[in-house]
Amino acid sequence: MTFTSNRFALATLTIATTLTIASCATSPTGRSQMLLFPESQLSEMGVQAFSSMKENIKMSNKPVQNDYVQCIADSITRHVPKDVFGGKWEVVVFDDAQVNAFALPGGKIGVYTGLLDVAVNQHQVAAVIGHEVGHVIAHHGNERVSQSTLIGIGQEAVNVALQTNEVASSQLIMTGLGLGFQYGVTMPFGRTHESEADEIGLELMAKAGFNPQESVELWKNMAKASSGQSQPEFFSTHPSPKTRIEDLQANMQAALTLYKAAPNRPNCQQ
Repeated sequence: MTFTSNRFALATLTIATTLTIASCATSPTGRSQMLLFPESQLSEMGVQAFSSMKENIKMSNKPVQNDYVQCIADSITRHVPKDVFGGKWEVVVFDDAQVNAFALPGGKIGVYTGLLDVAVNQHQVAAVIGHEVGHVIAHHGNERVSQSTLIGIGQEAVNVALQTNEVASSQLIMTGLGLGFQYGVTMPFGRTHESEADEIGLELMAKAGFNPQESVELWKNMAKASSGQSQPEFFSTHPSPKTRIEDLQANMQAALTLYKAAPNRPNCQQ
């Protein structure tokens, strides 16, 4: 064996060992994950991205609307494990017609006003916020940024973006966090991540005292809002509304047990 082949074998072994160690993480649903970054770094990415979004997207100036979303988010985040984020979550309502919301590592939540036209009560908004916070609890952002790193962005590029406060200009980092390169556009997580976040979100909203059955009604509303024009599931990164409803119903009995045992019943009003 030559010196070159020895070096190649050593490099291969080092990479394999690194990936094995990184892959030891397990999601809340028991799925193996590859997480290359410490959560403190993901939190820094989230904080930088959120700060840039606040500078570039109009925020709602309606106190009642903001208080309503804040009330729901506070009820949900009270049940987030402290090792995920132990501080006060920052919640912003963005004045934008898109029907969406997001949550970021570092305790950040964004809700677009368009969502409030489709999620018609506090329980349905809680289903969305619970789902988005579920992505953070399951470290989906870390997983996607880690995958981007292996594909070619490189950890050094990530470090430079953080040090220069340029996270928002890195398309791969923003996409990894579930955000678009252009502000106001959210990028879908894959079907596995979406289904996992649905399951975690259902549990979160039930623990918080929101009726988990309304998550099904939410997706019926989502299907109506899309006028039946969503792509077939095979061609989509998201599960179809029909599949989401079936999966939610499969987990509903456990969620209802949590809901009945919840000590609080939020009364958030818009």
